[in-house]
Amino acid sequence: MMPGQIPDPSLTAGSLPSLGLLAGISATTLTDQLKLAQDFRNLGAMLSPLHILGRLGKRPLTAIKGEEDEEEEWRRRRRDKNKVAAARCRNKKKERTDFLQRESERLEVVNSDLKAQIEELRMERQQLMVMLNLHRPTCIVRTDSVKTPESEANPLLEHLAAEKMEASK
Repeated sequence: MMPGQIPDPSLTAGSLPSLGLLAGISATTLTDQLKLAQDFRNLGAMLSPLHILGRLGKRPLTAIKGEEDEEEEWRRRRRDKNKVAAARCRNKKKERTDFLQRESERLEVVNSDLKAQIEELRMERQQLMVMLNLHRPTCIVRTDSVKTPESEANPLLEHLAAEKMEASK
């Protein structure tokens, strides 16, 4: 006889090998007892606390399952929204980075142009100073036409000072 096979009802437990304590009980009785034990297990599963709570609780299991489905749907929608928001944030960050990169490159070009202009102005200043130094020895300056830097800066003050002196006389 193979394991898992139901024995012939005409056989007795004593004729089955290695049944020990079950020797002398008919196979029909053993089969009936096994069926009864299976029924008790099914009954035990039916009487489990979760099963009782599902039937006798405030809410039926179908309502709880419906809520679980709604919660799962809510989580799925939330994940989808989060994916979209994360993608939007990444795109915005990439655009900002690209903009800053372009602005940096533009400012580098402007900076190099300004440095070149500074260098040109320095060279022009140097040339003018050389020309002035070359002209100085040959320049004839009259002493009466020489003005001090203060008076050159403010001809209006000079004129007012002259008027004040005339008024005080």
